[in-house]
This record gives sequence, C-alpha cells and structure tokens, in this order.
Amino acid sequence: MPGSLSGGKLDAMTLKELVDEIFPEWQRWYPSLFDAAVDLGVIRARVCDPSSLLLSNRHASVRAAAEHAHRRKWSAEENEPEE
Repeated sequence: MPGSLSGGKLDAMTLKELVDEIFPEWQRWYPSLFDAAVDLGVIRARVCDPSSLLLSNRHASVRAAAEHAHRRKWSAEENEPEE
C-alpha cells in the first residue's frame, strides 16, 4: 500500500517505489520512470497560470494564507492586516 503506516507513522515512498509497487516490470515497457508514473496515474501534469510560477506571487499568496490563518486562530479577523 503506498505510504503505509508502520508504528503509527506514515512511511514516505519514492516515486520509483510507488511505480515498482504498482507495476514491478515497468522498465520493460517504459523508457523512463516518469513515463511509467504518468501512465500509471502516480503523477500528472497540471496546467497553471504563468503568473503563478513567479516566486514573488507564490510567496505572497502563502504569506496571505498564513496571515489569515493566524488572524482566524486568534479571533482577529475583524482587524485589517498591517502593512
């Protein structure tokens, strides 16, 4: 089972381990691990807005989410965030 539990902790699996578990003889059929992983549904490509690839935009959204979670946790949602 991918990401199995052992001793109450989730064991992380590498991409190769996941593909090997699903299809042990993938190397006979696929030229690369990534081709096998895509066909087997382990990974998939996502189309995204090019502006989301800019680190400054990604960091801004992460920071905004963290600030919102902080305000929600401390019951300060009615206060505007400080600049």
